[in-house]
Amino acid sequence: MLGSIAITMLGLLFVTFLIGRVMPIDPVLAIVGERASAETYQQVFEDLGLDKPLLVQFGYYLWDVLHGDFGVSLLTAHPVSEDIGRVFPATLELATLGTLMGVLLGVPLGVIAAVSRDSWIDQIARVVALVGYSMPIFWLGLMGLLIFYGILGWVGGPGRVGIFYADVVPPVTGMILIDSALDGNWDVFRDALSHIVLPASLLGYYSLAYISRMTRSFMLEQLSAEYITTARVKGMSERAVIWRHAFRNIRVQLITVIALSYANLLEGSVLTEIIFAWPGIGSYITNALLSADMSAVLGGTVVIGLIFIILNVGSDLLYRFLDPRAK
Repeated sequence: MLGSIAITMLGLLFVTFLIGRVMPIDPVLAIVGERASAETYQQVFEDLGLDKPLLVQFGYYLWDVLHGDFGVSLLTAHPVSEDIGRVFPATLELATLGTLMGVLLGVPLGVIAAVSRDSWIDQIARVVALVGYSMPIFWLGLMGLLIFYGILGWVGGPGRVGIFYADVVPPVTGMILIDSALDGNWDVFRDALSHIVLPASLLGYYSLAYISRMTRSFMLEQLSAEYITTARVKGMSERAVIWRHAFRNIRVQLITVIALSYANLLEGSVLTEIIFAWPGIGSYITNALLSADMSAVLGGTVVIGLIFIILNVGSDLLYRFLDPRAK
């Protein structure tokens, strides 16, 4: 397993390195500006190692990344690793809440839809999943802000907290709900909760659509198996048949589904973060890309790729725990 992880990580770093070289953005011009002299341009070109062979450049890039050095952001003038450490907890908090909502609602919905196949409950569940897949998340975000914030005033507006609560709680984990609870500042906690509930619900709905659909598919396959018919013939209660036998056999498959959903929310919440002015890694990468800040873009890309690898490895380990046959 360690060998496959190393190869995957090496491939990820090589791909991100190539992206940085094929992007139609001159990193030297982004640093020195268009009015710099030819001598200045050449000096920075050599300082960045761009005059060396491609494999040598990749070797330098690999060495720096393995030591946690992603370079310095042109946009913030801070090391990219520090910037990512500052913005990533905001995305982690948002995606985690969204995934929890998706799991807690999507799994039961998928099971009920499978058990009630072709009934009105099943039809509603399929429509809910279809809408979640089809509706652009930026449109849902704008409508949510208009209705629940602008008209009804039920939730907080864009941002993580109101302006009066900014920088009130000392950062410990970087996740405002946890930090405010640790600090015992419940006013900040309530304000932060009012700001996160809408974007987290939108991501949760997207996650729910995917998880409920896959859960329904897995359950339908199990409910049509012969061992389920045998259990029913033996007089086992329907609840035991569904949850103790059918659902138990899809847990391993659901692990992959949930892990992929979580990873997708972590790296795919860019539009949500932009709409809600959420200072997460999606907004960070987008702003860096618009500013031709390739060090920040590549650093964020590597972190997102690493998240996928970690979640896949974690799901494999859970396979072995839940399914002895995988050992």
